[in-house]
Amino acid sequence: MRWFWISGCVLILAATTVLPGLAQRGQFQPRRPATAFDNPPQAKDEEEQKLLNVLAEMRKGPRYANVSEQDGRLLRLLTEATNAQHVVEIGTSTGESGVWFAMALRKTGGKLTTHEINPQRAQIAEENFRRAGVDDLITVVVGDAHETVTRIDEPIDILFLDANPEGYTDYLEKLVPKIRPGGLILAHNMRSPPPNPDYVEAITTNPDFETTFLLMEGSGIGVTLIKR
Repeated sequence: MRWFWISGCVLILAATTVLPGLAQRGQFQPRRPATAFDNPPQAKDEEEQKLLNVLAEMRKGPRYANVSEQDGRLLRLLTEATNAQHVVEIGTSTGESGVWFAMALRKTGGKLTTHEINPQRAQIAEENFRRAGVDDLITVVVGDAHETVTRIDEPIDILFLDANPEGYTDYLEKLVPKIRPGGLILAHNMRSPPPNPDYVEAITTNPDFETTFLLMEGSGIGVTLIKR
């Protein structure tokens, strides 16, 4: 096996066919030396520091399927950069992604509507949102999102898919008409676990979309722009 250091990243060339296959499936993730790229988020004010502190506590549990810190920072960045007013999330879990969204929405004046099928997880998320002081920005909808999303009647700026990947195409069909031109679809788990091929086909062959994939150290996120 050979290692190459290129602009802060490690490139691995393996002489066997085993390691590349594992890497493609997300089962083999080589360690790389820590660099400035790994520096933690820096709080601009006391409120942001409080949110970061709460996120650190949330990662200690109870928690289930949640975004990584890298993925969460991307959610915050895109939400604040696009001045999003209405974010819709499918898959609340225990609320870590919701806090990242709220970190941006407190500045944009927007709100988050998040859908969760599991009542216990939804309850934990609501408690976390109250602890973070962002519960006034977030509405938690409990139930099967395939049904509950049909009640959305406001324009969507960002749609975040973080539920069973097999359902992504159904959410796409139901919610794209409600996403404003210039809005974004962010799809989690585009690297690990393997994404739904039908969804990938749908977002990469439609001329109304522009899609790129950010396959970071987290689970990977697909970013789809609804063209104007």
